[in-house]
Amino acid sequence: MTTNTAIRTTTDAGLLRTLWLASPALPVGGFSYSEGLEAAIDAGLASDEASVATWLIDQLHLGQARSDLAVMAEAIGAWRAPDLDRVRALNQWVLTTRETSELRLQSEQMGKSLLAWAQALGEHGAAVHSALSHAALAPPTWPVAAACAAAHGEATLREAVIGLAFGWAENMVQAAIKAVPLGQGTGQRLLARLVGEIPAAVDEAIARGGDDRRQAFTPMLAILSARHETQYSRLFRS
Repeated sequence: MTTNTAIRTTTDAGLLRTLWLASPALPVGGFSYSEGLEAAIDAGLASDEASVATWLIDQLHLGQARSDLAVMAEAIGAWRAPDLDRVRALNQWVLTTRETSELRLQSEQMGKSLLAWAQALGEHGAAVHSALSHAALAPPTWPVAAACAAAHGEATLREAVIGLAFGWAENMVQAAIKAVPLGQGTGQRLLARLVGEIPAAVDEAIARGGDDRRQAFTPMLAILSARHETQYSRLFRS
C-alpha cells in the first residue's frame, strides 16, 4: 500500500506541474501574443474555421515542432543533466534565430516573466529560480526558461513537451477566437484538431535533437510578423 501511494503521488505531481505550465493562468503574458496569426487574419489568409485550422496546424508542424518544441525537448535534458553550457547554447540559438524583432521580444519577455514567476513562488519556485539565475542567461528565452520549469517536475520528457505544446495551442486558439472573431464552439473544434496533431509534432521535436536538425525557417510567418509591427489596428503584440 505504501509503495502504491508513493507511485501515485509521483505521477500526480508530474501531471499537475505539466498542467500548471500549460495553463493560460501562468503569468508570462502569452495571451497578449498571436505569433503572426493576427497579421495572417488581416491579410485574409486565416478568415474562418477551415483556414485558421490549416494555418495553425502548419505552424505547429513547420514552426513549433522544428524550432521551439525541439529546443524545449533538448533543453529539458540539459537542465536535468545538468549541462549549463548546452543550456546557454540553446538559449543563444533561440535569440539568433527569431526572424523578426517582435518575435524576439516575445521570447525574451515571456522568458523574463517566467523567471519572475519562479521568484514570486518563494520556496515553491526556488529550484527553478536558482537554476535560471545560475545559468546567467542574458536574457532567458521562453523555450529555454519553460524547459527549466518543466525539467524540475516529475513528468517524462514527452509528457512535458506535450504539455507545453498544448499551452501554445490553447493560446493560439484563444487569439483566433478574439481576432477573427470565432465562436467558442468553433474554438473548441480548432483545439480538438490541434490536440490530434500534437503527439506527432512532439515526436518530431524530440527527434530533432542537435543543432544540425533544428531549423527556424518560416518565411511567410516572418513576412507577416514584420508587417504586423506596423499594422494599423491590432489586438496583440505579435
